[in-house]
Amino acid sequence: MVQRTDIGDRQALAGFALTVPNAITLARLFAVPIAVWLILDGRYALAFWVFIAAGVSDALDGYIAKRFDGRSRLGALLDPLADKALLTSVYVALALSNQLPGWLVVLVVLRDALIVAGFLLIQATAAPRRFEPLYISKVNTLLQIALVGFVLARLGLDLEDLWLTPSLVDVVAATTVISGFWYLARILMRSETVDPDSSL
Repeated sequence: MVQRTDIGDRQALAGFALTVPNAITLARLFAVPIAVWLILDGRYALAFWVFIAAGVSDALDGYIAKRFDGRSRLGALLDPLADKALLTSVYVALALSNQLPGWLVVLVVLRDALIVAGFLLIQATAAPRRFEPLYISKVNTLLQIALVGFVLARLGLDLEDLWLTPSLVDVVAATTVISGFWYLARILMRSETVDPDSSL
């Protein structure tokens, strides 16, 4: 007779199995140092296509996981990690290459650090509760991606830029500060648990 603990152990291990969506997510995570190296080496066209491929892989692994019921605990951990690692690393690399202002990158990194720190703090001190990410946070993430994509395209594909980059920098900075303050308020109130998922 199979003991209940054995069944539970197998179910837990199954949650961390390397499924196809997880393999795609891992590939995206491994693409992070490649993208950083390409940017620091001035190969912006290749960096742009790596960034685009990473975005496509993000949509693809999510579609496969939902369409073929391939969701797993490992995927739930890896997917936001890969997304944050890619976006943050590319921002830092572009700042080091003098293609983005350093103060903007500091804002972006501090906001993410604040969310993660708040999540860990409340997890340790209160009963966790999930909630939907803030709308302003979703907008902020989309704008961050748009800014990186346009800067890499402008540098690598020789696109003309009259006003878009400065405008995107200003809007990204504003939405980063606003969403950061909203999450800080939630952390201080400790009424909800911050969940740093991929849509933040």
